[in-house]
Amino acid sequence: MRQDIRLGQVAGVTVAANWTVVLILVLIGWLLGGSVLPGAVPDQPAALYWLLACAAAVLFLASLLGHELSHALVARRNGLTVRSITLWMLGGMTELEGEPPDAGADLRIAVAGPAASAVAAGVFIGAAMAVKYGGGPVVVTAALVWLALMNGMLAVFNMLPGAPLDGGRVLRALLWRRYRDRRRAEAGAARAGQFLGAGIIGVGVVELMLWDIIGGLWLMLIGWFLIGAADAERRAATASSALAGVRVADVMLVDPQIAHGWTTVQDFASRLSPWSRQDAFPVVDWDGRLAGVVVTDLLARIPPGSRAGLRLDRVALAVPPSYLAAPEDPAAPLLSRRPLGGAVMAVVLAGGQVVGIVTVADMRQAVRRHELATA
Repeated sequence: MRQDIRLGQVAGVTVAANWTVVLILVLIGWLLGGSVLPGAVPDQPAALYWLLACAAAVLFLASLLGHELSHALVARRNGLTVRSITLWMLGGMTELEGEPPDAGADLRIAVAGPAASAVAAGVFIGAAMAVKYGGGPVVVTAALVWLALMNGMLAVFNMLPGAPLDGGRVLRALLWRRYRDRRRAEAGAARAGQFLGAGIIGVGVVELMLWDIIGGLWLMLIGWFLIGAADAERRAATASSALAGVRVADVMLVDPQIAHGWTTVQDFASRLSPWSRQDAFPVVDWDGRLAGVVVTDLLARIPPGSRAGLRLDRVALAVPPSYLAAPEDPAAPLLSRRPLGGAVMAVVLAGGQVVGIVTVADMRQAVRRHELATA
């Protein structure tokens, strides 16, 4: 997920939204305002339907945020650093730094989201009953009941036992507790997710052929997403297992070419060797301290006419503390990071000076070497 829009912070957690959130808000508003509410409570003013539909769409988005925020807060309570929450079309993603310390923590973090959705469903159904028995508008009751149903379905669906759903995390925690092996548990949860996705696609095909075209296509889309996400988790688990016991020093590019912040983009590009395989470069200031990183793919997007007057320190990407590493650090945790600039996994420092850099290509090469050695 890219092109995220930062919304701010909630409880100290950075919250962003993918552009697809706009799509789901429009779809919910169109569904409620044009079909669900008029069907449930006919002969009401059209403006009222659309006003309630927009309000319900925003409340549903808020409930998704509550689901993810529950994961984040429980993860923080169990010693993990929460990088961000990103909302998108099919729900949300809480990005954590590192791994749960044990199976119990993994289980608590996984259950927190569905529990929050179940609580939200109870709150909305309680509000619906209060409006109904308080003599409020029936159409408002219908909107609240819809929100309760959606949150209840979200809680149930997320507890299905397969990665990357929360139920898959629960399964992973239980397998971890049983086998005492997190990697084996991850692989098992990923396989379950692939089977689950295939089953949902099968149900979607049947629904498409016998009942509802739109509903069938939607289920097929969800199943396809689950299979892809589960396969990605399976590959991540394999890579993490491959890097067990490997240090950052073993995978990094040693003594990489350094870029100086005062150099222009044009001068820097003219000095690059066309045969060099290095595609990310630490940028340092006059004192030799790290000032950021530049990535060739991003530099290539700068218009040629602007490169002569643009210094590297103006276009360099800032390196967050979580992307700094020491040579003796374990390499496996780097896999959980979103690549900085699409390429950089870590800048390696020793004594405050840059001694190496780890890119996506370096990590892939290390995993391939392990696969060749163990085949």
